[in-house]
Amino acid sequence: MEPRIGRLRKRPEFLRVARGGRKWVTPGLVLQARPRRMDQVRDQAQVQGEPDPDIRVGFTASRKVGGAVVRNRARRRLKAACAAVLPSCGTAGRDYVIIARKSTATRPYGRLVDDLRTALKRIEDDRRSGQSGRRVENDRRSGPSRRRVADDRRSDHRQSPRSGGDG
Repeated sequence: MEPRIGRLRKRPEFLRVARGGRKWVTPGLVLQARPRRMDQVRDQAQVQGEPDPDIRVGFTASRKVGGAVVRNRARRRLKAACAAVLPSCGTAGRDYVIIARKSTATRPYGRLVDDLRTALKRIEDDRRSGQSGRRVENDRRSGPSRRRVADDRRSDHRQSPRSGGDG
């Protein structure tokens, strides 16, 4: 039986996948994936009054991809690739976010499908082997903030010794 495919539509759903999931980058797209807790699935299905989908997927294309026409074309192509690949290669109980890149709108469709297949396979291989080498940690608090770095530069400038001073 083919898994049912649902959609991610709300921003918090996209952010949850980005924060706690795995990520794989290919020339045509960026794939983020995260397993879904079953209590979340049941609660959302009861609220919406529909059966819970086995796989949920969301699509996004920022303005870096291009104007509205190009972004829409990129999203349509990603949706078509997902319709072809996710039923056979996707994992039930997961949420996926697929992010368009500049090349998504012009990349040959066959290569786009191959990119998606590769990304799905790599994320699954990493998950099964327990490797975190390709996992992208999205904790932005780990490094110094830009403001703190800028403040450090200013304070260094202020503390520099003055030449030819009080003599």
